[in-house]
Amino acid sequence: MLQSSSHCSDHILHIPVSDRWQIYQRLQELTIQCKCHKDGSLRVQVNNCLTAILVRSAVMQFTAPRQELVCWLERCWQL
Repeated sequence: MLQSSSHCSDHILHIPVSDRWQIYQRLQELTIQCKCHKDGSLRVQVNNCLTAILVRSAVMQFTAPRQELVCWLERCWQL
């Protein structure tokens, strides 16, 4: 599970084990504070909107179906 903490609440996302390590590595590359725990969970510290967007993007990169990524990219180009 990917857990992101904010001042108001915690959010838990269930991430497949096969993707968790790659997401962790990508978040490390983006210098986002995160930690893998012995229970297999991944905790991510989200302190601002930019970090939240980067975390969402990293998770999507590894978990979203290809067609969803294509549609998302096409919408970005329309903006």
